[in-house]
Amino acid sequence: MSLLFSPRAVGPLTLKNRIAIAPMCQYSAVDGVIQPWHAQHLGKLALSGAGLVIVEATGVEAEGRISWADTGLWNDEQEAAFAALLRDIRTYSDTPIGIQLAHAGRKASTNPPWIERGGPAGPDKAWTTSSASAVPFKDDWHTPVALDQAGMDRVVEAFVDATRRAERAGFDLVELHAAHGYLLTQFLSPLSNHRTDEFGGSLENRMRFPLRVAQAVRDAWPRTKALGVRLNGSDWTDGGITPDEASAFGAALHAMGYDYLHLTSGGNVATARIPGDQPGYQVPFAAAVKAAVPDATVIAVGMIVDPHQAEQIIASGQADMVAIARTVLDDPNWGHHAAVALGQAEQMPKQYERADKSTWPGYAKARAAD
Repeated sequence: MSLLFSPRAVGPLTLKNRIAIAPMCQYSAVDGVIQPWHAQHLGKLALSGAGLVIVEATGVEAEGRISWADTGLWNDEQEAAFAALLRDIRTYSDTPIGIQLAHAGRKASTNPPWIERGGPAGPDKAWTTSSASAVPFKDDWHTPVALDQAGMDRVVEAFVDATRRAERAGFDLVELHAAHGYLLTQFLSPLSNHRTDEFGGSLENRMRFPLRVAQAVRDAWPRTKALGVRLNGSDWTDGGITPDEASAFGAALHAMGYDYLHLTSGGNVATARIPGDQPGYQVPFAAAVKAAVPDATVIAVGMIVDPHQAEQIIASGQADMVAIARTVLDDPNWGHHAAVALGQAEQMPKQYERADKSTWPGYAKARAAD
């Protein structure tokens, strides 16, 4: 029996296998509302053979979107659109679907990546951004406003409101985004947090606001549904977040009642050199946190392409689950193909069973073309 294809309990949620599809921004929303593109994208992922699908980073307030084309969950129209999509998906897939709630902080107010390479939005679409400190992400970017107490209170309430909307919309899981150089990581990293008050300096102080947000989300999300967090294991730059700091943050979240820790890295410093072409380049961060917090469910991500590689990550104890992203954009049936590679049943939708390896003589020829 493949470990990758064995069931896994994530808090109150039991997944059919240990493959998660990580959040992937589509930059295709209108005023934060999902569009037909999202319906085909998420519907396809729900049939991919993965055990869990997580919707892209979704802004908890308008100012928290990465770009002006990001999804949001701060009003009734956005909530209703997500609810309708989930109802539709439930007619053909029982794959659990979660949503990642996020605030981009100083990395907000940008264009989609195919417009001026995703740089700062023009005057007609830009808005004022905020962060831990008034330090821009790049020299030619907007300078954010350092959040004061009232601003932090507003952000906390925005996360709480979005969490409640996610429950009403019917999501099975919420993932708190505390990675990739967005607002919560901006507080965590000394590279972006230059504060001299109780929210800056020591790790304890830098964790204070992210943990306040995390506790508020924990209190707002029902214990009958799963709750996780995505966090950075490294900034890939001297003086930034370290695996030891990530482990301390992860331990605090685990003690708070978070059901999983999803390890990634980077995004806080524009000049960081990240070896993203190396298979499994972020797995060591998951392994470090798993070693430090052995009772936690840990998810590894980062250039995981080969099913045997995914199997080995779990078999070696480096992580309990793996997450894939661009891998499944390239091959929307990666989960089914991984099952075949590891000697497991495909479990195709009944409408597609005629393409199962055991029933379609052309399977070998079709896969050989890859």
